[in-house]
Amino acid sequence: MKLIIGNKAYSSWSMRGWLAAKQSGLSFEEITVPLYNDDWESRKIESDLIPSSGKVPILWDDENVIWDSMAILEYLSDKVGRDRFWPKDDAARGMARSLCAEMHSGFMGLRRNCPMNVRKKFAGFQISEEARNDAIRILQLWAETRSRFGRSGPYLFGTFSAADIFYAPIVTRFVTYGFTLPGFAQSYVDTMMEHAWMVQWYEEASEEKWIIDHFEDVGQN
Repeated sequence: MKLIIGNKAYSSWSMRGWLAAKQSGLSFEEITVPLYNDDWESRKIESDLIPSSGKVPILWDDENVIWDSMAILEYLSDKVGRDRFWPKDDAARGMARSLCAEMHSGFMGLRRNCPMNVRKKFAGFQISEEARNDAIRILQLWAETRSRFGRSGPYLFGTFSAADIFYAPIVTRFVTYGFTLPGFAQSYVDTMMEHAWMVQWYEEASEEKWIIDHFEDVGQN
């Protein structure tokens, strides 16, 4: 398998696809393409990216091609068994799917106001009301999930699952933009940040030489 991702410093959807590939336990070749650099317009129409119109992540499994992080996660869960990604309990699995779907389609205020940048921490950043409301909704979801289904371990549904994969970039945003979190949420953020795959992602992002000014200047007020 071959997984094509964007810059680890900035690409939240790439993080989700990459974590899903890691969670599958399958071996894969990782290819990073620098987004929006001088070569991007020509690179995104090359044969390995054209099926997704240049969007990342995109997974190639021999001749099978899958793009969009949710589709990649579902494809991989079909290959290795859904219990590797989703809770076994029906009620927990239903909530996990709902959390992932809401993340996949929503929280645009938080995304716009606080783009992912794992190499930065912005002090005194002014969070927009729309982004703050999104964060409150996310914390409500985390609180309910942890209360109902998270007692067997430190992750949203106890053990590491699709829900943690989909909310991992939110964890990075809470760190980057200095959100003040309630205790249970801060504990979850700390747990996620200590996960070996998150540590690896951060280390490799720190070694990237590509800069996207838009994401570097967002904290300037």
